[in-house]
Amino acid sequence: MTQTQTPAERTREHRWVDPAIALASLSRLSGLEFLQEMTAGRVPSPPISSTLDFADFTVEPGRVTVELDPAEFHMNPLGTVHGGVIAALLDTACACAVHTTLPAGTGYTSLDLNTRFLRPVRAGGGRIRCVGTVLTSGSRTATAQAHLLDAGDRLLAHATSSCLIFPIAG
Repeated sequence: MTQTQTPAERTREHRWVDPAIALASLSRLSGLEFLQEMTAGRVPSPPISSTLDFADFTVEPGRVTVELDPAEFHMNPLGTVHGGVIAALLDTACACAVHTTLPAGTGYTSLDLNTRFLRPVRAGGGRIRCVGTVLTSGSRTATAQAHLLDAGDRLLAHATSSCLIFPIAG
């Protein structure tokens, strides 16, 4: 059985660059340098950026901001932004904040993500921004927090995360 597109049906297309290109630079760039090169367009963004349609990404030592314009394709069945999208923003902000503190040849992975959803986020409700900051950074683990805010600086959700730090084979 084939399905035809109805007038109400929408489509969406997104593109990304082969992630191996970015991964190749991890052994020679510090985490901060890597993310700065990414925001400048000299290192490709990861596919998740186009999948979720991140609007803006800014970096500084120990701090990352990820912005998103909530859209229909982010919605759950109740018409609000799906909690998984919000969790992905929180995880991205926490983990990338940790990444800004790492030397070249060092990677990380999230060990946990503890989230709290405080307000519904609606498609078309305006840009939201997620600010991640490092709380602690050691040789094996780091912790970070993230706050998701609306245009009026109201807290929509927040999270804490622990990351495992490890050497990247180069």
